[in-house]
Amino acid sequence: YGLHLVLLLNIPHIQCSSNGYYDAFFLDPYYRFNDVMYRWISLDNWTYSRTFKTPFDVRKWQKVNLVFEGVDTVAQILINNITVGRTDNMFSRYEQCSFSWDWGPSFPTQGIWKDVRIEAYNHYHLIYFTLTPFFVKSAQQWSLEIESIFDVVSSKPVSGLVTVSIPKLQTQQTYSVKLQPGEGSIVLLVNINENATVETWWPNGHGKQTGYNMTTVFIMEAGYKIEKFSKAYFRTVELVQEPISGSPGLSFYFRINGRPIFIKGSNWIPADSFQDRVTYDTLRLLLKSAADANMNALRVWGGGVYEQDEFYDICDELGIMIWQDFMFACALYPTDQNYLESIRAEVTHQIRRLKSHPSIILWSGNNENEAAIASNWFSVPYADREVYVRDYVMLYVKNIREIVLAEDKSRPFIASSPTNGLESVKEGWLSQNPYDTHYGDTHFYDYSNDCWDWTLYPKTRFASEYGFQSWPSFSTLEKVSSAEDWSYTSNFSLHRQHHENGNDEMIQQIERHFKLPQSTNPIKKFKDMIYLTQVMQAQCVKTETEFYRFSQSEIIKGEGHTMGALYWQLNDIWQAPSWASLEYGGKWKLLHYFAQNFFAPLLPVAYEDGGALYIYGVSDLHTDRQLTLGVTVHTWSSLEPVCSLVKDDVTVKAQSAVPIYKEPISDLLRRCRNCTRKSCVVTFYLVGEGGLRSPTNHHFLSSLKDAVGLEKTQLSASVSQQDSIYIFDLQTTAIAPFVSLDVGSIKGRFNENGFLMTKKRKLVVFYPWEPTTVEELEKSLSLTSLMDVV
Repeated sequence: YGLHLVLLLNIPHIQCSSNGYYDAFFLDPYYRFNDVMYRWISLDNWTYSRTFKTPFDVRKWQKVNLVFEGVDTVAQILINNITVGRTDNMFSRYEQCSFSWDWGPSFPTQGIWKDVRIEAYNHYHLIYFTLTPFFVKSAQQWSLEIESIFDVVSSKPVSGLVTVSIPKLQTQQTYSVKLQPGEGSIVLLVNINENATVETWWPNGHGKQTGYNMTTVFIMEAGYKIEKFSKAYFRTVELVQEPISGSPGLSFYFRINGRPIFIKGSNWIPADSFQDRVTYDTLRLLLKSAADANMNALRVWGGGVYEQDEFYDICDELGIMIWQDFMFACALYPTDQNYLESIRAEVTHQIRRLKSHPSIILWSGNNENEAAIASNWFSVPYADREVYVRDYVMLYVKNIREIVLAEDKSRPFIASSPTNGLESVKEGWLSQNPYDTHYGDTHFYDYSNDCWDWTLYPKTRFASEYGFQSWPSFSTLEKVSSAEDWSYTSNFSLHRQHHENGNDEMIQQIERHFKLPQSTNPIKKFKDMIYLTQVMQAQCVKTETEFYRFSQSEIIKGEGHTMGALYWQLNDIWQAPSWASLEYGGKWKLLHYFAQNFFAPLLPVAYEDGGALYIYGVSDLHTDRQLTLGVTVHTWSSLEPVCSLVKDDVTVKAQSAVPIYKEPISDLLRRCRNCTRKSCVVTFYLVGEGGLRSPTNHHFLSSLKDAVGLEKTQLSASVSQQDSIYIFDLQTTAIAPFVSLDVGSIKGRFNENGFLMTKKRKLVVFYPWEPTTVEELEKSLSLTSLMDVV
């Protein structure tokens, strides 16, 4: 049966020619200035057409659907010159970060961005199939709610049987059901066998991610059988907002399976401007890197896309909790009836598609729109403010929230981020100050002050956005640039920076603690600047994140009980300066190596206050531990420590942050052979029974540009292979801060990087992501420490 399909896409009221840029069309769109050269594509109308034959006679079926999983965005669909549909929503929805953001290019894509298919059926067709676990406390029993939504073609109700089987839980139940014509739904409650031991799904670092194979068989009147294979997970989630002793306001933390969990992670943005290039391997590499850095959560930011099913499958498998924004960000949205109908369809579809995933722990209405109205980002006249308040409540509360409550009773919902949570609700869903540290979550950015000063940071209940920029590695930039671009002040470098004054802000932050590169070799100078931006970013985010972690168990002047740290941002959408810790392509920046340490399950954290050095023991472990604290002081001029202190019987309580050491700086310096702030550095670690050991942390007593005795070192490394990994035997002739190992474009990661090297020899492991050799690694290796920057 022959058909001719035409998809007409347009940008309404705009037309222009291609301006003769076809010669650039075949180049990588990310190459140099191609984001500008390709703008004509988004300004033209496009027609996609194809003639095809169906493998069956469509006239013999009761219902035939032409299904577009994703069309971006305003389009008219014709078959044999007859209009059969129109689209105006890519999620369905209008605008996303395709039109650029401060970390990405402008590529307003158009076209078919997901699968297209023809489906034909008689009687009925399964559209959605979702699983929701519930734990009945009174009976101490798990149950599973199974919702199946059908398109019922028959004009009469259809009866039948449904059998649900979960073999490992010795659970099998059969139900008599009846489907009504139209969109018919079946809701089944499966009680799990009381004699079965249910293993719950836990976040990364807190337990296993157990799932159970489940088979659901539908056999209806007409003899049409549907067999559905799925994975059932069991976990509960609560967002706890309750009074805190000694503090005004409310708590804001997540309980998983009844256990409070400190949220450690980052914010996720689209992995590519062109979504068809995002493969399963792309997603797995990025998400596995998050888990390997001891993260247990990501926030899917509301200015991007609802990610593909495989993204959430991988998060389920790795134990990465998802804070899921709906796709609304930094804008005032309309509330006319047509738009609301489109949004209701979008939200309903996405909840039904995603709610079976245990990794999703929260639905959030938007990104920063409560703050936008509260702070009047868009200069709305005061007389008109009530209109926008009404629109806000209409969209996020009376529509999106109502759909969430109807479709998913197993997860919490907040209207915005940042928000004051229940306090915002109390104030009519729009608080006067959504950044109030006594409620909800906060976003915080400060590029003008000293990022090493922990007192700058808000002692908030939950830090859901914060961060600093850096440049990606030279090997990443090299792929999309030419030699004339390899300067910090080149047109290319200015063009790639989409955050106002971003390049200057990085320099200003670097200058506070490091000397700027002065090399007369322009390429070395550029590489040195890249290195310093990454060192600066890593140290800044380390300082801020450690502050949030050590604030989890204390209330100071009414503030504290911080229970989440999600820095901005995990991944990059292209090769450019940004807040990301993973470069485009997945290479780890120094920040990501630091994250592996500052998100470690056991970590000692140091800070100064009132002339004293404090060390806290921070633990995500589920039991109290008796540990030993080791504190070592080196002069910058010697690999031999000037003094060491070992403190036994240090108690670090389960899932808490407790002070374990305090000493006036003056006493420390005097005790260590009259050290000075400029001549010495402090390192420290925690160790316990059974091989338990924290990362070794450091505390600088002065800016490193002022360090006395810090010498240029001779770094060298030999490489050997051991099964599927490679060992780098690293040697130094002097103390070396921020030692960076870089193997160029060879894909893989080290077990640690960017470290302070205080011993003559250190073994570093390289995990390759693709086949390589000792020879290739030795040839590609570059070793850099702070004193190599001249």
